[in-house]
Amino acid sequence: MEKLRKAVSEIAYAQDHTKLSITHRSLIPLLSLSSYLYTVTLSLRHCLYHFGLFSKQRLAVPVISVGNLTWGGNGKTPMVEFIAQWFADSGITTLILTRGYAGGDEAKMLARHLFGKPAKIGIGANRAATAASFLKRYGYIDPHRYLFKETWAYHKVGGFDSGEIGPIVLDDGMQHWSLHRDLEIIMINALSPWGNCRLIPLGPLREPLTALRRADVAVLHHANLITEQNLKDIELMIREVKESLPIFFTGMIPSYFFEVGNINFRIPLGVILNAIVLCVSAIGSANAFVQGIEKMGAFYVDRIDFSDHHLFQTRDIEMIAMKLGVLEDKFGSKPVVVVTEKDYDRDPEILQHLSSFKVLVLCSELQIIPNRGQSQDSFIKLLKELLEVKWLCAKQNKPFIH
Repeated sequence: MEKLRKAVSEIAYAQDHTKLSITHRSLIPLLSLSSYLYTVTLSLRHCLYHFGLFSKQRLAVPVISVGNLTWGGNGKTPMVEFIAQWFADSGITTLILTRGYAGGDEAKMLARHLFGKPAKIGIGANRAATAASFLKRYGYIDPHRYLFKETWAYHKVGGFDSGEIGPIVLDDGMQHWSLHRDLEIIMINALSPWGNCRLIPLGPLREPLTALRRADVAVLHHANLITEQNLKDIELMIREVKESLPIFFTGMIPSYFFEVGNINFRIPLGVILNAIVLCVSAIGSANAFVQGIEKMGAFYVDRIDFSDHHLFQTRDIEMIAMKLGVLEDKFGSKPVVVVTEKDYDRDPEILQHLSSFKVLVLCSELQIIPNRGQSQDSFIKLLKELLEVKWLCAKQNKPFIH
């Protein structure tokens, strides 16, 4: 199954199918048929919502959706954390809604990063039902108590009761149409934004690029890893779909390591300077992870990539150990294994089977990259303004016009 997933991913991001192997090309007819059926289903679902045969549930608090048009590696969960931290710094409790896919690695990472902060995490495929249960259990803050204020600082808003929920943040919410949202943020992987521009599974797109018209803000993630010209090319493509869409830039900035088995001890990034490193990951954008490690000054960087959300098995650990042995023989020193936080949180125990080698977990945080007058302050200001205006329009049943 892992080999099939890799093959499908390679096809989805290949610009020229004639350069693929015969085995890969043999999969294209089946993938094309599946993509056609998916397109028909997507169109039917869209029509059912458009004509009101499927309804969208509106909640008593503002809903912010963080989503994307392609599978994996777009920075959705780090952006969700960024927004939750922003509200937390203002004394406002957010409820994060996530599916908890593949063992809930993203939910576990969020829970660890937001520990001690005023934020709650609801896990479940039915986001509306999950939200309803949390709102019933903890209550919620009247949005007028923090919207339409000059600042959202705690002392200005005025003593929220502990646990009362403010805004809701949908992790991977763009295609979750059953829940009304007041603000739509779309994350785009700047390293590989659209692949072959086909719908899944022939390509990586969950929806056609025209879905950009629904977005209120676009964010080019991993913008620090590509050239200025490539950024301009992606922007131009976005502008062709929605000229007025505000565009910001983000990157994952490495902070520190911790060693598997000793999560509370922070290790400086310089520990891998001049080291032999094996990057092991099962994430949506392995290239960004590896490029980040290479920039830290390692002597040699090798990699083993698995498909996004892959659960490591015993045979995987054996393969990793074999690769480590080859690297040790080649360079005459013990290599270091580096994994991402998502890989650690998916199954911390299995990584301890590599205990004869040092296994480090890279911790990074999302940052807004200043570019062309856009900054973290202007990003936060825009989100606040859009959320206030769109919430007011929704309450008055008025359409919002960009």
